[in-house]
Amino acid sequence: MAYQTFRQEYLQVPPVTRAYTTACVFTTAAVQLELITPFQLYFNPELIFKHFQVWRLITNYLFFGPIGFNFLFNMIFLYRYCRMLEEGSFRGRTADFVFMFIFGGLLMTLFGLFVNLVFLGQAFTIMLVYVWSRRNPYVRMNFFGLLIFQAPFLPWVLMGFSLLLGNSIIVDLLGIAVGHIYFFLEDVFPNQPGGGRLLRTPSVLKAIFDTPEDDPNYNPLPEERPGGFAWGEGQRLGG
Repeated sequence: MAYQTFRQEYLQVPPVTRAYTTACVFTTAAVQLELITPFQLYFNPELIFKHFQVWRLITNYLFFGPIGFNFLFNMIFLYRYCRMLEEGSFRGRTADFVFMFIFGGLLMTLFGLFVNLVFLGQAFTIMLVYVWSRRNPYVRMNFFGLLIFQAPFLPWVLMGFSLLLGNSIIVDLLGIAVGHIYFFLEDVFPNQPGGGRLLRTPSVLKAIFDTPEDDPNYNPLPEERPGGFAWGEGQRLGG
């Protein structure tokens, strides 16, 4: 019974979010079980381009460290904001969502050549959070019951939280930078005088991923509703 319930809930997760979060969990589990090691996964340009270990271009986005607080924190944010984007502004536009993944991943990989980062999954999560927050500017967030702010400040609050924990903020800055570039090219520049759409989803992705809506009259819940973690009272990002 429990398995059937879990399976039903799992299959209700939109496909891109389901695929990415599942890959992250399985990769971390494989490392935890010592089936593979992080040394086989991390981003290393020399091994990629000279030794053709091209899988590192993908696997460095799938490992968030050993199972612990940092891993759970990242998985919660990744799942939550990836799903809200896919069910919200990208609803019925799976190909466009996949293209955002590809564009963000390529740009982040390019920047990764110049910064000393071996795993880019956390930066990718911040990119998703940034895009969601800019597309929902009026959502009020509550961070651990201590701070109340509008959604666009969320990536910066997370960066400040990382700083308090003694972590490097380069990861957060990279995610914010790539998220801003995507948001500007997709949402801002096309609406400027003389502007236009520079990002166009390839037709092959549309042919593969886009399918007609089952219910064209479906009215999705507003993304404002789940803003923040509901751990305790109100809309919170912490307990």
